[in-house]
Amino acid sequence: MLYAIISQDVENSLEKRIGARPEHIDRLNKLKDEGRLILAGPHPAIDSNEPGEGGFTGSLVVAEFEDLKDARDWADADPYVAAGVYSSVVVKTFKKVLP
Repeated sequence: MLYAIISQDVENSLEKRIGARPEHIDRLNKLKDEGRLILAGPHPAIDSNEPGEGGFTGSLVVAEFEDLKDARDWADADPYVAAGVYSSVVVKTFKKVLP
């Protein structure tokens, strides 16, 4: 089943994001290589794909997991969690309708 992992950043998270990004991207690439990643990306803090020092306010990952516990365990092990980037993480079931 698909799950949406919706994360909210702490204030001024950019430096923390930069430090943990390589490990974070490696985990996402593993999901992609397994054919389980639907989409992933951050929420820019300003209306721009390149927010610069404005940074980001959170992230969204939609991926396939065995069950809700598996999705939560994966989200809890994110390097961004360990680095203190996220203030909260919500994991919800997701039903893709379009496209």
